[in-house]
Amino acid sequence: MFKHLFKLIWNKRRQNFLFLSEIFVSFLVIFALCSMLVYYLINYSKPPGFEYERVWSVRYSNPFKSENKDSLQVFYENIRRNILAFPQVKEVTFTSANFPYSTSHSTTGITFKGQQISMLNFYQVEDDYQKVLNMQVLEGRWFNKSDASGKKAIVINSSMGKKLFGEEAAVGKVIGDYDDKNPMRIIGVVADVKADGDFQPAGPGFYNRMDTTAFNWIDHMLIQVNADADAAFESRLSKKLSQLMKNSDLEIQHLTEMRDAKNGNTVMPMIICLMIAGFLIINVALGLFGVLWYSINQRRAEIGLRMAIGASRSAVSKQLVAEALVLTTLSLALGVFFAIQFPILHVFNVPALVYIIALLTAMAFVYILVFICALYPGRQAAAIQPAVALHEE
Repeated sequence: MFKHLFKLIWNKRRQNFLFLSEIFVSFLVIFALCSMLVYYLINYSKPPGFEYERVWSVRYSNPFKSENKDSLQVFYENIRRNILAFPQVKEVTFTSANFPYSTSHSTTGITFKGQQISMLNFYQVEDDYQKVLNMQVLEGRWFNKSDASGKKAIVINSSMGKKLFGEEAAVGKVIGDYDDKNPMRIIGVVADVKADGDFQPAGPGFYNRMDTTAFNWIDHMLIQVNADADAAFESRLSKKLSQLMKNSDLEIQHLTEMRDAKNGNTVMPMIICLMIAGFLIINVALGLFGVLWYSINQRRAEIGLRMAIGASRSAVSKQLVAEALVLTTLSLALGVFFAIQFPILHVFNVPALVYIIALLTAMAFVYILVFICALYPGRQAAAIQPAVALHEE
């Protein structure tokens, strides 16, 4: 049967070229769309790594600069005490601008085993940062006052630990900064924090304990509040901060709202791509349906002759569907050759698993699409009366 199908396909190779081209282009479009969707779904399925609900961020223009560390500490400790005096406040911490769901990013590099590794997320934080966000410590510990002296201490995230040490324990290991001049001792490993939204990966990164001089440029704080913190309390908090930080521009944001904005930046382009892809798929399906319908009308005499010599209606229908699926397989073979290069070459630094799942999904989708488009024309061909078809010929 397959030998006969290939012979029929070869004899009509010019007519089948359009069909093969449509399938090839459709597969590449669907593969690209599936790759994007699988990538986002895998990221979405992972836990955020922290608690963002009932956490507020406060941005302020730096109201007090001094070379005197004691003066800086007294000024900002006074602000901390006044905020903690509110019964609605649980924890407060000052932080660099690249906290979760913010629009700011900070990257740096390290040296490990003589090799420089760049594009690592870098966070300047305080001892209470982990409490405010309720981050999960997987190994070792978080910062405390004892880290103020001695060798510089850092806390890395899980992705960085796997990138550097694989399954080995990371606590106690020493790495260098980008120039390999200042050694840094790893004291803990925390769960990955998806700082760019639910659909984006955390990426490797580490946390540095900031000292008092950082208050000269730090302009953000995070506040963990109770469930009873409402708009009235937010107004009182803003008024109190205005009194403590005179001539400072203040902006209070909720991390839940910032998260929604981050996710929206991913979801809207995704919806637009889905709409465009859906429109293309509908057009491709109509095109396939038309090509198959035209092919059957051109082969009425052949179909009528086959039925006249004993072929059953189901056999005729199955043959036409099988021809379409064989053509699809030939076209997909070329498409898979190009698609398989993506996981092999690690294009866009996307995990190979994403491309493999997308490849299999796209193949299944194309086969189902072609089968559906070929089913009705195949049944119509089986309804042809042999005498009428031969008479028309």
